[in-house]
Amino acid sequence: MTKSPSTLGIILFIATMIIFFVAYYFFSGINYFDISLKINAFILPILYAGGAFWSVKSFWNKNRVVSFKDAFSRAFIPMFIGGILSIFSIYTFLNFVDPDAKKLLNYQYVQRQKTELDTEYQSARKILKHQKDIDELDKKYKERLPSFSPEAIKGKDMLTASHFSGYFAAILIFYVVLSVFFGAFFRTRSVYQETENQE
Repeated sequence: MTKSPSTLGIILFIATMIIFFVAYYFFSGINYFDISLKINAFILPILYAGGAFWSVKSFWNKNRVVSFKDAFSRAFIPMFIGGILSIFSIYTFLNFVDPDAKKLLNYQYVQRQKTELDTEYQSARKILKHQKDIDELDKKYKERLPSFSPEAIKGKDMLTASHFSGYFAAILIFYVVLSVFFGAFFRTRSVYQETENQE
């Protein structure tokens, strides 16, 4: 069954929001940020790549001649619609419906950065042998610590409209690259078209 790109985009949007709310209701604890990060890094790219593939493949199956533009748009439009609706909805939910979830994500983001800093510091300290280098490392570590103080992180917000815009801009690059790939892969080869015309 062939669905229009916009319909597939709505389906991707609904699937994304289901995943978002599953994480929100069942995993909004001490690992909420890490789980959200893994969802965005692994699950959603596979979901959107699958939706784009389905969109192009179903169109390709029903059309003997498919241009690069057709294949590109069939892949890009569903991802774009699903992505922009999801970004807008998640931003609205975190900023206006449940700000506490937003505060939790921001707090866990800062704590993750602090943990990474501590891990890098401890690893580097084990490797260094000269006291001069160790003292320099200690100095840089202590200089970074104040940036994680309650006063420094107060009001720090990684989920503002400008940040969401930046996230979506990065996601758009993924959409474009994937759409170019599908466009090149599914387009009808010119040699095949010429053979068909001669027959």
